[in-house]
Amino acid sequence: MASLTYADYLQLDKLLSMQEPRTSNTADREVVLAEHFFIVAHQASEIWLKQIIVDLLAATDALRPDYGNPDANLSVEYLDRVSSLMGLLHDQLVALEKMPLRHFAEFRPHLGTASGAQSQQFHQLDDLLGNDERPDGLFAAFEGYVAAQGMSVGTVCRLGASTGVLHRVAEALIDIGNGFWRWKIAHLGMISAMLGEQPGTAGSSGAGYIASRIHLPFPELRRLRGEVHQALVPSGTPT
Repeated sequence: MASLTYADYLQLDKLLSMQEPRTSNTADREVVLAEHFFIVAHQASEIWLKQIIVDLLAATDALRPDYGNPDANLSVEYLDRVSSLMGLLHDQLVALEKMPLRHFAEFRPHLGTASGAQSQQFHQLDDLLGNDERPDGLFAAFEGYVAAQGMSVGTVCRLGASTGVLHRVAEALIDIGNGFWRWKIAHLGMISAMLGEQPGTAGSSGAGYIASRIHLPFPELRRLRGEVHQALVPSGTPT
């Protein structure tokens, strides 16, 4: 049997051949490289989104008894990894902001109707994290796990670190939610800087559409933490 190489294991021939700028070969080199950078950043984001989604699903399953023996410590491992990966998504947008406006404006017509708003994985992540109108399965699984321990999420918030792994899950959820929010804010900032009030490539309102989609995940957990904060504030203190 032939030995497995690094390139074979990662299928690098296939992976590194998937960056195909549509800018004409007669265009300035810097414009072609800018589109190449744009493609790499978005392809990398989709790969990280794939990992984030499978980790969130695994973290949810680790809290549910119908998937075997619930293990909150295992769930925390997945959630902590997701929190770090949210930071990578954010940093990729920060890097994209360094692309000169004139280069983006020159290759943007080649995008046609393609738009990040069409990313199915982003919409799946949005569903997994939930919002005020649409609860998520991850927080529901956490609520069920906490209830099985004879407590409520509100109690976990009030008692804090003394609840051990339950507290660590709650903190991990907040970290992920904040990372998601920072990522979307960075996206809004980049689009606003690049497009101003111009519409998006898929016919959306551009920056306005992105702004309308920004929310903080796990609203019920945030509400419960707010109640704990309010209960701890000394009487008569302005809030």
